[in-house]
Amino acid sequence: MFKVKMYSEGKWKEPWLREAVAEYEKRLSRKCLLEWVLTDELPKAPWIALDPGGEQLDSETFSKKWIQYLTQHGSRANVLIGGPDGIPKPVLAQSAWKLSLSPLTFTHQMVRLIWVEQIYRAFEIDAGSLYHRK
Repeated sequence: MFKVKMYSEGKWKEPWLREAVAEYEKRLSRKCLLEWVLTDELPKAPWIALDPGGEQLDSETFSKKWIQYLTQHGSRANVLIGGPDGIPKPVLAQSAWKLSLSPLTFTHQMVRLIWVEQIYRAFEIDAGSLYHRK
């Protein structure tokens, strides 16, 4: 089983966003356990930083790299979601992987939902399911 710790500032302010994230957590529960750490503290290295300036990938390429990353790191990942001011440059510099979900700016709450959906999509692409259609 894969285990992913998500580090994000702030709280779950919008109930509908929390419900949507919970739906993807449920869908992922057979393959991946997600843990949310709502703090501004850094995890133990290595970590993935979600940053608009990071690598931009299509879904198929992300799926391959995501599975490869998990495999190479003992089925574990720590993921940082920046707060209102983003992720500090020294922290970005220490990241094992800098990944962009979009060049657009999203609230950290929206990033939580987008990210968990992309994790789900990546696993579904890897499994060859029909969830991902071009």
